[in-house]
Amino acid sequence: MTNEEYYTFIQPYADASEVLLARLNVLKHNLYSESAGQPIHTIQNRIKEKDSMEGKLKKKKKEPTVMNAKDYLQDIAGIRVICYFVEDIYNLADALKRQTDLIVIRECDYISDPKPNGYRSYHIIVGVPVYCLDGMEYFPVEIQFRTMSMDFWASMEHRVLYKMERDDREKIAAELKEYAENLVNIERRFAQYSHGLGEHIPAISTGKENEEAMLWNA
Repeated sequence: MTNEEYYTFIQPYADASEVLLARLNVLKHNLYSESAGQPIHTIQNRIKEKDSMEGKLKKKKKEPTVMNAKDYLQDIAGIRVICYFVEDIYNLADALKRQTDLIVIRECDYISDPKPNGYRSYHIIVGVPVYCLDGMEYFPVEIQFRTMSMDFWASMEHRVLYKMERDDREKIAAELKEYAENLVNIERRFAQYSHGLGEHIPAISTGKENEEAMLWNA
């Protein structure tokens, strides 16, 4: 696809992203009462670059054309929402799904069912209505919901394992998975403090109940 085709093609995806950003900002201020605080720490968004789009189509063994991008890519527009607690993620996702003009295309809950490497996040792709002179069309936007600890782990794991060639890749991957489990417990502990529950909720077992997480005590 040419540069001109690319910039024309992505415009409605950018418009759909702006619609969702506005709605997320409304939820940020209105989902909870003022005394309960806000559910969102930060929001990031991006439109997939031309080279990235073409590369993904080639991996799918498709010609890098505008039509194939429209037919086979659902993450052209992406939003990442960083929340404080897991319950914020589910509350925000539920609030979006109750908006009747949005279409849920796909959901992947990697919080209740983490990936084997320890990755946790909640992914949802929604169809967003975009209006123009000759009618309306739905465009997909992928939203990734993470807590701050999920985002920290995912960013560091990507930096350590995917940006460098390592001879000790398997060893590091195993250690990073253990850190992900430690972060689950730390995250739950902060949630307990937020709800004033103190010592009353047990931590999730990581299978190493008799070992201390020395990383966090250093």
